[in-house]
Order: sequence, then structure tokens, then C-alpha cells
Amino acid sequence: QVQLVESGGGLAQAGGSLRLSCAASGGTGGSYGVGWFRQVPGKEREFVSAISQSGVRTYYADSVKGRFAISRDNAKNTVYLQMNSLKPEDTAVYYCAAAYGLGLHGQNEYDYWGQGTQVTVSS
Repeated sequence: QVQLVESGGGLAQAGGSLRLSCAASGGTGGSYGVGWFRQVPGKEREFVSAISQSGVRTYYADSVKGRFAISRDNAKNTVYLQMNSLKPEDTAVYYCAAAYGLGLHGQNEYDYWGQGTQVTVSS
């Protein structure tokens, strides 16, 4: 059983930055891939970014490529999402999730989910 807790959300101005953290407990760092998803009311949850167990492979949605960066510190069991050049359309609840399999893009490939953290970007 893996427990995930997101932090670092909040209010930012357009063009600003935030760094989200996803702290895991109950598992071994490096034994699962981690993804970030986001959801706005009335819309489906969408893939944002993911990182493989070792951190060698990273993936990004086209909408955030070049602005967001995912990284992990397996010694601390924590994954980070650095969000730069934020836009109002980045406003959403951001969720991190852990996957023991190799697939990291689909929601159904993830085994554990955090509760989410709100990110609000003002124009």
C-alpha cells in the first residue's frame, strides 16, 4: 500500500511558478513510476507528466512541454513538478499517482492516488 500526499499548490500569477511535491509512504522509492494529472470541474482528469521508476524516462503533455519539469528523489520518496510560465488554463486540481507497471499515460495504469492540491493561476 502506497500513500501519496501532494503539496505546493496555491495561487500564482500568470507567468509565475509553483513547485508541487508528491511525498510517498508505504512503498520503496524507485519501485514505481509516478504521474501527475489535473482536473477542472466538469472536465475529465487529464495527463500532465510522468516519470519512470528510475527517473530516466519522463513524459509530458503537449500543453505543458517546455514549461513543466518532473523530477524525483528516491531517497526522499518524493516526486516534484516544477511549473514555470504558468497560464490561467493551468488552473486545476493536481493529483499525483503511483504505478507499478510500465505504462504511465493512462489513469487506469495507476494503482494509487493522492487527494490532490489546488493550483490557481490568475491573469
